[in-house]
Amino acid sequence: MAGKKYTKAEFIDDIYGRTGINRKDIRTVMDLLIDGIKDALVKEAVVELRGFGTFETRIRKGRTKARNPRTGEVTSTPSHGIAAFRPGRELKQTVWNLPSLLK
Repeated sequence: MAGKKYTKAEFIDDIYGRTGINRKDIRTVMDLLIDGIKDALVKEAVVELRGFGTFETRIRKGRTKARNPRTGEVTSTPSHGIAAFRPGRELKQTVWNLPSLLK
């Protein structure tokens, strides 16, 4: 289902190839962007990147009867926050008819 994994280093190499900007500067900007998104989510803000999607935090309700899949032990889990991503319209339309899915 999923294709090749694309790492941060590969993004940096791709941007370097397209722009010629120093790899160290590209890495710094990427790290700052990722840290900014994390900080906003910790503050429970919504991060909207037009044409790409929206990151937001949601609260997942705790359970009194949860099961550890490894041991089968019944346990309880508290309510906790999760990071959620909703793809934007442009991203949805771009990946709608992926050739690998149409086989």
